[in-house]
Amino acid sequence: MSSQTLPTPQEIVEAGLSAAGGIKGCVVIVTCTAIANVRWARTTLTTNGETFSVSTAVVAVVDVDGGTAAGSVTGQVNSIEDVGQLVANAVDAARQAGPADDAADLPDALTTMDWALPAGLATSDELASVTPALGEIFVQARLDEIEHFGYAEQAVITTYVGTSTGTRARFEGPEARLELTAKSHGRSRSAWAGRSGRRLNELDVAGADIELRQGLVWQGTRIEIEPGRHTAVLSPSATADLIIDLYWSSMARDAAEGRSVWSTAGGGTRIGDVVADTRVTLSSDPSWTGMEAIPFATAVASSAASSVFDNGLPLHPITWIQQGVLRNLISTRSTAAEAKVPLAIAIDNLRMDIEGAHGSTADVIARVQDGLLITCLWYNRVVDAQTLLLTGLTRDGVYVIRDGKVIGAATNFRFNDSPVDVLTRVIDAGDTVPTLAREFGDYFNRAAMPTLVVKDYNFSTVSQAN
Repeated sequence: MSSQTLPTPQEIVEAGLSAAGGIKGCVVIVTCTAIANVRWARTTLTTNGETFSVSTAVVAVVDVDGGTAAGSVTGQVNSIEDVGQLVANAVDAARQAGPADDAADLPDALTTMDWALPAGLATSDELASVTPALGEIFVQARLDEIEHFGYAEQAVITTYVGTSTGTRARFEGPEARLELTAKSHGRSRSAWAGRSGRRLNELDVAGADIELRQGLVWQGTRIEIEPGRHTAVLSPSATADLIIDLYWSSMARDAAEGRSVWSTAGGGTRIGDVVADTRVTLSSDPSWTGMEAIPFATAVASSAASSVFDNGLPLHPITWIQQGVLRNLISTRSTAAEAKVPLAIAIDNLRMDIEGAHGSTADVIARVQDGLLITCLWYNRVVDAQTLLLTGLTRDGVYVIRDGKVIGAATNFRFNDSPVDVLTRVIDAGDTVPTLAREFGDYFNRAAMPTLVVKDYNFSTVSQAN
């Protein structure tokens, strides 16, 4: 079937809501994902292309014995008949599910002015903003016997939400990502750099190459550093990976039930407690310029982080930690009422500011007498939810700082530390800048973080990771 005969997102929404006319309520979410990317290995472009996909989720809300139930089904739609089948399947799932703990009336109608627009596209033309610079980098890299690996990607994700209460909301979210790894000296040296933004033409490819080359030079001098607790200079990327893990572990329901680092010993949450250095503020805002995020709630299934009954609810700026004090935890209308905490629906961006912080990563390094610069983290995993203890690896560059200068490179390490504890041990910080988290950048593209200097970071053992 040709793309011209496929129903539009708006037609899918209207068909779904029409087919659900006999039940208590319905939500139809259409997600259109357009991607253009180019990849390279061994300093040679390997693949490039464009993809476009459409996914439809239907949430059916029905009356059942004992209350209200919800059922969700996600699938592909090639015809209007497919929409009707998704609705029927969602209704069946709802009737089998039983009463929902988070049941509530669907929010009042929300309408966005761009509802009638088609889905945004990402085309190979956008790659032209990075491929000439890559070509120049590759020519010089071959002369210097440096191998490059990586990819550049432009995505545009357009979300349409329609509900039986009248919501017709659309959001178009462009996401650009650039990752480069450079290897030299028989692949004995390896450096990584990442960039993120809304559009590829906003990303500094040449600057990333300068960063990589500096890392390879630093790695020419090897310095033995024993595992243990050291002052760590965390790049914005490394900081982002830690703080995103903290954010994703900040559910009000988990805290209220005693299963979280944000739980109190006697029951309840730590909202109102000092949990970080008093210079630290962590916040989200869907309207931030350059980090615009979807400004209304979307949920295909209910969980501690979201509720299908909140679909279409407008989102507003939220401060999670304000000058060291925990102010909010992620909640739905249901969990906020149960846990007696403010309503704070998760927002798809995150920013950390340190009062009094200033300067680039280089400026921060110049203020450090003795420490280790960590460019990125990898394979982070939660070891203990009660303390939010993480384990993970450093990768592609751990650099030794003495008297404000990088003097060489150490081995990689496994670390064991908690981002909550890290925020109580802040010594210094740089400017907050947009960054790409290496571990979580695939899933969370809108982060702005500072270079962070932390005392007594726990590098537990030597790692052989490259």
